[in-house]
Amino acid sequence: MADKTEAETKAAETDEATRRTLHIDATDAVSSYANFCRVTGTPEELIIDVGLNSQPVGPQPDSIRINQRLVMNYYTAKRLLGALQMSIQRHEAAFGVLETDVQKRVQPSARAAAEK
Repeated sequence: MADKTEAETKAAETDEATRRTLHIDATDAVSSYANFCRVTGTPEELIIDVGLNSQPVGPQPDSIRINQRLVMNYYTAKRLLGALQMSIQRHEAAFGVLETDVQKRVQPSARAAAEK
């Protein structure tokens, strides 16, 4: 392998100074599915509870079991918001707008059958 020129070395050093690579160890991470979230907070922290609503349509259950709770400061929450916005924009650009109103997503034939 040929030695790097001085310009290439400076460019690599500048690149490393402006961009930091984080190595993520997810060996102990637990994945779980959530279709419910609740956001609350204190003056210092944001609290995001996520869980599974086993009956998302129709009469609501008496309680929803929370599987995970994320507690973070507002700076981290704002970075998370930006990352989520960017991810959703990319998804919608590729696959179309995500409709969050369940009633609008139900197919007309299924909606008509439910109304009878």
